[in-house]
This record gives sequence, C-alpha cells and structure tokens, in this order.
Amino acid sequence: MSPMPTTFLGSALRGTFFFAFGLWWSVRYPLKYLGRKGGAEGQPGRGHAELSEGAVKAFFALVGILVEQFVPTGPHLQLYSPKTHSWTDLTHWHYSTIYLFFLLSGITDVVSHSPLKLPPGLDRLSLSLALLVEGLLFCFRDYSDAVLDQHLHSLLAMAIFAGALCALLEVFHRDHIILETFRTSSFLLQGSWLWQIGFVLSPPWGGPGWDQSDSSNLLFLTMCFCWHYLGALAVVAANAAASRCCNESCQLKFGDIDVELDCGLCLHRRKKSSGGALLPESSLDDK
Repeated sequence: MSPMPTTFLGSALRGTFFFAFGLWWSVRYPLKYLGRKGGAEGQPGRGHAELSEGAVKAFFALVGILVEQFVPTGPHLQLYSPKTHSWTDLTHWHYSTIYLFFLLSGITDVVSHSPLKLPPGLDRLSLSLALLVEGLLFCFRDYSDAVLDQHLHSLLAMAIFAGALCALLEVFHRDHIILETFRTSSFLLQGSWLWQIGFVLSPPWGGPGWDQSDSSNLLFLTMCFCWHYLGALAVVAANAAASRCCNESCQLKFGDIDVELDCGLCLHRRKKSSGGALLPESSLDDK
C-alpha cells in the first residue's frame, strides 16, 4: 500500500484553521485575564466568545467533511468498494474522521453555553478528545518507507498531544491563564507546522519534495520545529503585551468578549465626563 499523500493546499488550509484559532486566543485570553483582575467576571457578555468559537469550529469542520467526501476524487460516503474488495480512499476518510470530532467539539461548545446548561468543563473535554483523535490518526497513518514524512508528522503529533493535555487539564482548572496560554501556543505551533509540512512534502511551486533518504533533513526539521515554537511564543508574548498596553492606556474594564479597543472613543468619553463635571458651575453662572 502506498503512503497517504500530502497536498500543499490541504495542509495549508488545515494549518490556517489552527493558526487562526491560536491567534484569536492569543488576544482574547490576555484580555479576559485583565478583565478578571479588574473585577469584570460578572459581565453579562461572558460565554459569548465560547459560543461564537463553537459555531465557527463546527461550521468549518462540517465544510471540511463535505469537501473531503464530495470532491471529484473523494469517496462520496463509500467506505468499502465491493467491486475491488478494498477500502475506498482512506486518506479522505482519515481527515473526515478528524473533522468529525472537531464538529462534535464545536457543537458541544455551543450547547454548553446554551440554556441547557451542560456540566462545566464538557467543552474542554470534547476539545481534548478531538485533539487526541487527531494525534492518534496521525501516529498510525501509513508512511511506508517515507522516513521524512513520518518524522514531520511525529513532530506534529507532539504539538497536538500538548494541546490535548492542556485542554484536559482545563476541565479541572477552568480559566487558568497558564494552561490557556500553553494551549494557544500549541495551536499556533500546529498551524505553522502544517504549513511547513506542505512546503516540505508538496511544494506549491511544483516538483518533488525534500529528499526522504537524507538524514540531515531530519536534524534540520527538528531544529526548525523548535524555531516554529519560539515564533509561536513570540506571537503570544507580543499580543499579550499589546493587550496590556491597550488596557492601561484606555483604562477599560475588559469582559469576556465585549471588549472595547477603541482608544479614541475612550478619550472622547473622558472629555465628555470632564466637561459634564463643569455643567453645574456654568448653570449657576447663568442664573
């Protein structure tokens, strides 16, 4: 059996999904942490972020399933071919299974913050389960003799399992900024590394991928993986610092999702409030 192929477009699209979530969390979680320090936990907007994230996650996972199944070369929901007596396009079923569990995670996010009031932590448990399934399928996919391919996806599995562990710990330690930050960095790492896999195995400019038999490529890509994580930490640190600076300059109470970042509006409100303090004096002068 030939190894499961990797296309640049598919790898890049999946990487963009994870990187976008990581980028959003790198902004949202520092703002939420600052809001908790400012005593904004009880705002009515709390929970809207998880609801929106769940809806977006479920939508893109459903689109991913439909694309994998109904592209011209897809299996069209046929798992086994009675004509050839063999499995049908297991590569598409492989990714469809991953998307299916992320669809379940998105639906759980939405239902958890609906009036049904599911047990707290169930949304993080479903996310951890989705990541565990993703890592499991990448660990046991068919690589044949493609050593470089296997090495790339083994490194990817490390980022996946790290995110799964964080999500699992968040079931018991909700709103823990360290766990949230580590999960954010793991998603950024997974997203950027999927792009790297696309460039190595299926370059967008065409031609063959990197030499599978060159052992020096394994060492370089391992170092490259560390550089990717360093870049993910830099993104998290930069966004956290920007969030803190904006919070201090505007002196706003940040909630869970209804965050006001318009410093110009903040200054306008200050001028308005300071002008309002002079109204009683001016009214006395008129009298």
